[in-house]
Amino acid sequence: MRWCLSLLLFGFLAVVHALSSSGSRLLVVLEDAAEKEAYSTFWGDLEARGYNLVFESPKNDQLSLLALGERAYDHVLLLPPRSKGFGPALSPKNIIEFLNKDGNILLALSGKSTTPSAISSLLLELDLHLSTDRSSVVVDHFNYDTLSAVEKHDVLLLQRPGQLRPDTKSFFGGEGVLAFPRAAPHTLGDSNPLLAPILRAPATAYSYNPKEDLGSVDDVLASGSQLALVSAMQARNSARFTLLGSVESLQDAWFSATVKAPGNEKETETANREFAKQLTAWTFKETGVLKVGKIEHHLAQNGEIAPVELNPKIYRIKNETVFSIEVSEYDYDKYVPFEVPENDALQLEFTMLSPFHRLDLQPSRKTENSTIYSTKFTVPDQHGIFSFRVNYKRPFFNNIEEKHEVTVRHLAHNEYPRSWKISGGWVWIAGLWSVIAGFLAFVIIWLYSAPRSTASTTKKTQ
Repeated sequence: MRWCLSLLLFGFLAVVHALSSSGSRLLVVLEDAAEKEAYSTFWGDLEARGYNLVFESPKNDQLSLLALGERAYDHVLLLPPRSKGFGPALSPKNIIEFLNKDGNILLALSGKSTTPSAISSLLLELDLHLSTDRSSVVVDHFNYDTLSAVEKHDVLLLQRPGQLRPDTKSFFGGEGVLAFPRAAPHTLGDSNPLLAPILRAPATAYSYNPKEDLGSVDDVLASGSQLALVSAMQARNSARFTLLGSVESLQDAWFSATVKAPGNEKETETANREFAKQLTAWTFKETGVLKVGKIEHHLAQNGEIAPVELNPKIYRIKNETVFSIEVSEYDYDKYVPFEVPENDALQLEFTMLSPFHRLDLQPSRKTENSTIYSTKFTVPDQHGIFSFRVNYKRPFFNNIEEKHEVTVRHLAHNEYPRSWKISGGWVWIAGLWSVIAGFLAFVIIWLYSAPRSTASTTKKTQ
């Protein structure tokens, strides 16, 4: 009976377990229910990874992202509407509030229809800028699919992105070609440091309004790598927002499509399905999630066998101190040891008002699901309130910000070194003893020196 209950409990946990580290409730906002079948493979992949998909129309009056001040869903997938916007339930204010509640959002656009002004207002809040002509698509006459876009050249063929920066990990890379049909372009502003581009347009691409019957394009707002096709923003509370320029790239037709680039005689299959998995995995916190475990600091033993006191509240100046922190990384369905990317460092600051030490933490050992980073340093010759601080903020990783305060005291009266141990005081010690030796020599000489003899003459009086 007991093993039967255990089996049922295990089966229940296996059913409800989601790969995402922040929850499995996924809201899909789709205005036209007839378009649902076009993304059947995409929905199946999400459900196979443990998500509970809820499809709602933006016109639903009962739709709400928040319930009693908390998130009603963990993640939201917004497909482009055909009307003027998503409605009052999905206003820019409500979406921003959902982000402030640690919700994650994937917003997809399309160049087939005009982007509503409500979406433009939302993106402006995040310093993402659409073209002034919201019907523009990205066109490239050198990197397009010759099988499906012979005349319009609006189906871009792009290589999958590699390592986007030297200090970041590649969450979206791999081999293969991506097909982006009728992508709506956008640009990144300079006032939001939390933005990061994932996929940019080729150098020969530009934005173009297919509704304008013009032979040439003279006034181009942005072109080349200035145009972004996929961008991401990770808020300070680690909530994630991703903007996808081509919702058609998620359709079944492009998951298994065969494309052919100009000048290439060989046809290749697209890697859109794998890229969609990587993009949704990062957005919905299946990857790039860091967790801090144990944080320990103590006096260095220096060969002593005596047990050490972990995490003491008081240190003394010039103490040898060891600091260690345990960091794990969530990888789809489990935590694994975190490895700092190349050309980057996880650093410790020992700071009061400003850092007295800024040291690179080195991996000391690994466990089954974490890496322990540690360093050794000498407490500065300054007493006061200090902090062990680890502040690790990198694109595509959630933020690590740990701060632990300790007191640093000066030496007690019986902890100062004796005068003869200080080489700089030997001159003064020698002067003191020379005065004492001279005084003793003078006393000895004075005591043992015989006085000069003189004959005493006295007269007797009678």
